[in-house]
Amino acid sequence: MNLQGIVAVSGKPGLWRALAQNKTGYILESLDAQKTKLVANLSTAKLAALNEITLFGLDGDIKLTDVFERMKSASNVPDTKADGKKLREFFREVAPDHDEEKVYASDMKKVLGWYHILSELPLFNEKDPGAPVAEEAPVAEETPVATEATKPEEAEVTTVKPKAKAKKPAAKKTE
Repeated sequence: MNLQGIVAVSGKPGLWRALAQNKTGYILESLDAQKTKLVANLSTAKLAALNEITLFGLDGDIKLTDVFERMKSASNVPDTKADGKKLREFFREVAPDHDEEKVYASDMKKVLGWYHILSELPLFNEKDPGAPVAEEAPVAEETPVATEATKPEEAEVTTVKPKAKAKKPAAKKTE
């Protein structure tokens, strides 16, 4: 399941896809039919990448992606409007070692809502590429460079890291 770049925004319903990053935050697009665009300022909005979210477990945290994989094979996934007892029974099936005192019915409803949104998308059945998460700072990539040689077989390939941008000196005040 490929959840790279899919985030939940605090205070906003649904799920969002991170399209780009600007100086103050991220440009997001909703995964619903409206495809609403949103600029999430990192100083005010809290973003949570779905592939990094975990549930409280008895022995350790349970990855949300593992719960989603078990939900795929479940026979009947309840609706988010189901009562708390039915949700708890379902979660005992898909996440048997979750901590029932720390995982509330509201958490289970949110996970089920996310599952229903994602199950309709093609990325739900894709393999996880293992690429960096959209919320991490971009990492400079190494570029292979061939040195000149008389024969192509003799050419050496070395990697060159891009140079970091130099900072501009602070402007001086004039009196």
